[in-house]
Amino acid sequence: MSFILTGIGAGLASALLTMVIVKATPVAALLYLLAPLPILIVSLGWNHKSGLVATLSGSLALAAIGSPLLGLAFAMMTALPAWWISYLALLGRASPSGAMEWYPVGRLLPWIAATASVSFVAVIALSARGDFSVFQEAVQSSARQAFQAFDGWRVENGGAPVSEDAAQSAADTMSLVLPFLAGAVSTLTSAVYLYLAGRIVLASGRLPRPWPDVPSVAMPSNAGIAAIVGGMAVAFLAPDTFGGFLLHCVMGGAFAAFALQGLAAIHDRTRGRSGRSFMLTGLYVILVFGQGIAMMALSLFGLADSIFSLRRRFGTGPNPPPTPTT
Repeated sequence: MSFILTGIGAGLASALLTMVIVKATPVAALLYLLAPLPILIVSLGWNHKSGLVATLSGSLALAAIGSPLLGLAFAMMTALPAWWISYLALLGRASPSGAMEWYPVGRLLPWIAATASVSFVAVIALSARGDFSVFQEAVQSSARQAFQAFDGWRVENGGAPVSEDAAQSAADTMSLVLPFLAGAVSTLTSAVYLYLAGRIVLASGRLPRPWPDVPSVAMPSNAGIAAIVGGMAVAFLAPDTFGGFLLHCVMGGAFAAFALQGLAAIHDRTRGRSGRSFMLTGLYVILVFGQGIAMMALSLFGLADSIFSLRRRFGTGPNPPPTPTT
């Protein structure tokens, strides 16, 4: 019974965080972004049944207060993805020796990328009522309005106005890059949420599995091969249908997942080395200021690490064994 009450409380908390977005303030936007955390925490700290209860209670609350469409979108975009990733994170089986084998964290990254992308596209399809042209026009209209507002600001400050063709070109470009960016951002934020929720549950003493050795995270080599094949398909399939949009979104998620693996690999190979803090600080500074180029390099490094096991092939010097934390 306790998992039911806990799940209801977490679902209502997540629904409340979702509803504050109507305030349209920076603080409200920040709180909205934290909406998956209560469901992640309750799913990791109690069990996946509690996460399902949270999904149901939050969805029903939003359907009653807002609309059935809002409740369904919350379930598809926020609650069910959080529950599913938590469920996978706590999968385990007893080995022949009797020790518990937990689901590898490296295998969670492809699931996070796929789940974030599919849920995002599913909500888009729901909001557009299955008509992709409606969604595409809404994206282009928003892009044109944002571009025109920026252009107006430039003119007020002495800049030359931009032509309507340039505004339309910017809107078309936005339509092309949106799915990739959406998949990448959704994957990064989902991974961060899972990490934060895990640390919170660990601190409470309720995390069932030992804390994993995060720097040793590595996706299976077939994930890298699948990403290469998907990248080749993206070159021939434009994001002008739901299928094409999903593929571009998944590739954005894969880009972010491999960037995370590349980051983990660097943390792994620098353990126990002098100047590690200086090197990692420099890496994060490059990521902040290098932005897209730095992320691309990190993602390619993670992709190569996945396919060719670079850490095992070219690692020099022993790493200290990980210390499990319970």
